[in-house]
Amino acid sequence: MADQKKSLPFIANFAAGAIAGVSEILTFYPLGTCGYVKTRMQLETGKSQHGLLGSFRTIIKEEGAGRLYRGLVPPLLLEAPKRAVKFAANDFWGKTYMGLFGEAKMTQQLSVLTGCSAGATESFVVVPFELVKIKLQDKTSTFKGPMDVVKQVIKTEGVLGLYAGMEATFWRHLYWNGGYFGCIFQVRALLPKAESQQGQLLNNFISGSVGGFAGTVVNTPFDVVKSRIQGTAKVPGVTPKYNWTYPALVTIFREEGAAALYKGFLPKVLRLAPGGGVLLLVVEFTLGCLEQLWTAIYIM
Repeated sequence: MADQKKSLPFIANFAAGAIAGVSEILTFYPLGTCGYVKTRMQLETGKSQHGLLGSFRTIIKEEGAGRLYRGLVPPLLLEAPKRAVKFAANDFWGKTYMGLFGEAKMTQQLSVLTGCSAGATESFVVVPFELVKIKLQDKTSTFKGPMDVVKQVIKTEGVLGLYAGMEATFWRHLYWNGGYFGCIFQVRALLPKAESQQGQLLNNFISGSVGGFAGTVVNTPFDVVKSRIQGTAKVPGVTPKYNWTYPALVTIFREEGAAALYKGFLPKVLRLAPGGGVLLLVVEFTLGCLEQLWTAIYIM
């Protein structure tokens, strides 16, 4: 992506990402409850007792349908700035790496490196929001709402407590974005050249959807670890069971088996695969419109 729309300023990619984020969240808002179920499945230790549908039924039966929407406010507020940072950072790192390695166009290797760098950048923005979401969606949660989580965490752990799970979030976003943007580059190269704007939009949707699926396959184990780390209450003087990412991966694998590292995969991929397609489609369409506007202003 970094070799396209080179004439556009940084703010254009930032704005396009924000617009795409809002579009994606509005398109898939009904699937937002899947995120709640995903978190519950990932926080459950031991052998999974319920699948996706079973988890939905259990939550509705025991806690009411309204519980499915608990913790949705943080990701809704986060979506626009998160996606804005994702695509703006991808554009920035792409241009930086092409200049650094003397490449005139994006390559497969650089697309993966660029995506990983964009994900790493994005992770610093999302951690507090993710922490609040996990705390609210835990079955044992007694928090009254997002601001109550923030107040209680700061009171007991300080401001840095809002960044619990930073390391796990870093790896989660690094791997998802590396898989996402890396696959987009490869799939675009394999698809037939679009002969119309509609064809280009379809190609972007397909590429983004495949990228979203691949990113989810790669990063789900790190997402499980992140949920465990952020969902664990801190006890003074006691080292948490899930503390650092890679040791936690080994612990979960040893105690619960490999399948446990993919808890919540189905609800996660149902949102992120087509969501990745919508993101890319809207970003590229918006950048095309901005490019025409920018060219017109430049000529004037």
